[in-house]
Amino acid sequence: MPWKVQTPMTARREFVEDYRRGLYSMAELCARYAVSRPTGYKWVERYASEGLGGLADRRRVAAHCPHRTPAPIAAALLDARRRHPTWGPRKLLLYLARRQPRTPWPAASTVGALLRAHGLVTPRRRRRPLGHPGRPTTPMDAPNVVWTADFKGDFAVGDGSRCYPLTIADGYSRYLLACQGLAAANHVLSRPIFERLFEEHGLPARLRSDNGAPFATCALCRLSRLSVWWLRLGIQPELIEPAHPEQNGRHERMHRTLKAETTRPPAGSLAAQQRRFNNFRVEYNAERPHDGLHGATPASCYTASPRPYPERLQPIEYPGHFEVYYVSTNGGIRFRSRWVNLSHVLAEEYVGLEEIDDAVWNVYFGTFLLGRFDERDRHIHGAHNRNRLPRAKPNV
Repeated sequence: MPWKVQTPMTARREFVEDYRRGLYSMAELCARYAVSRPTGYKWVERYASEGLGGLADRRRVAAHCPHRTPAPIAAALLDARRRHPTWGPRKLLLYLARRQPRTPWPAASTVGALLRAHGLVTPRRRRRPLGHPGRPTTPMDAPNVVWTADFKGDFAVGDGSRCYPLTIADGYSRYLLACQGLAAANHVLSRPIFERLFEEHGLPARLRSDNGAPFATCALCRLSRLSVWWLRLGIQPELIEPAHPEQNGRHERMHRTLKAETTRPPAGSLAAQQRRFNNFRVEYNAERPHDGLHGATPASCYTASPRPYPERLQPIEYPGHFEVYYVSTNGGIRFRSRWVNLSHVLAEEYVGLEEIDDAVWNVYFGTFLLGRFDERDRHIHGAHNRNRLPRAKPNV
């Protein structure tokens, strides 16, 4: 069988075909073909305007470049770099300028381009951007449609220990469900607080939080152990965009009042601080008129959720045409006898795969779409861009 030979023209054609199929974002596609995004957009635009002929090579080297760095200066810079491989353009210019002060050395940016052109620069590994599903838009038009959760900034109490206040509220009624001072902002200490609230008030439809721990992580879809547990309970995690606290404005406004009335100055210990939080919660819910409720109190507008907290988690059920896989403690699955990495936060859970195109699968955890899996590279794609992906277009 002859070796498969791929010319640049073939690679460009496959790149454009993959782009037109809509299976990957431009950033993912450029990473797969090892080209920059400007290059990717260039080939897509040429194909759109000129067809297949637009993908052919064009002459791109000028016949004459009047501002080219003179050969002796370029040679001196390259020689200095090879003798000092960790020095950057500015250090090289300072070093050479002291030895040859009358030489018209180029700008640091020009030196950097020269070093890259001769392979003397090791590119930094770029972290894959996490992305975000976007601004939360769920209207808070009834009790328990959206609960909001956050950690108010930690502070030191009188005995020197740190207090991390976990606050949870109903978005519609502003009812402060919990204000608990914890010794750390982590999953172990936070989960019992949510369990108690679910037992007392039932389950909300959504839980809105910021992107910090323990609500979110850098894992697939920013899921954390806490948000995976919420999904098992039928609660949809909802994240505000990074650096946009105004998207959880009602909660942030409550924090300002909480800080003014309970932490200035702080109490002498965590126990004493918690007593302040408890007194504040009673007054805030039952006595203090709220402008956002036209003078009513949060307690008068809140009712418990009709969805009870289950005694035990029920197994996740998937449609019959799904292929179901168990996520190992290492955070991956065995797909066709080959390893596919998902996320450690999904360890010991079951995920469902739905084939939507040739060798392309949607990956679900319950009803939550984790991303799109391509058998050709065994990676999950698209999950960092949005929570819900459109179906792949059929090949024509």
